[in-house]
Amino acid sequence: MTEGDVERTVDLQLSRDEALVLFEWIHRVEEDGRFRQVVHESAEVVALWKLSGVLEKALAEPFDPNYRDLVRAASERLLKGQDPDPLSLY
Repeated sequence: MTEGDVERTVDLQLSRDEALVLFEWIHRVEEDGRFRQVVHESAEVVALWKLSGVLEKALAEPFDPNYRDLVRAASERLLKGQDPDPLSLY
C-alpha cells in the first residue's frame, strides 16, 4: 500500500441461511483437507479465512447443540424452488 491509499471494504448482505451454509462449507472443506482442491492461490485461503471469521462473528448457530440440524434446514430452505438442482449444472 502506498501513502495515500485507503483500504477499501465491501459490504455484503447474505441471508442467515446463506451465511450458515457458507460457514459450514468453508469449515468442512478445511477439516476434510480439501482446500488444495478448491483454491489455487494462497490469497484465496486468506480470503476464505477472513470470510469464515466474519461469518463466525455473525452467527450463533455454530455453537448450538443442534448445529447439524440447523445447517440441514438452512440448506433445504435455500434449495426450495430450485429447478433444476443447481449442482446438476456443473
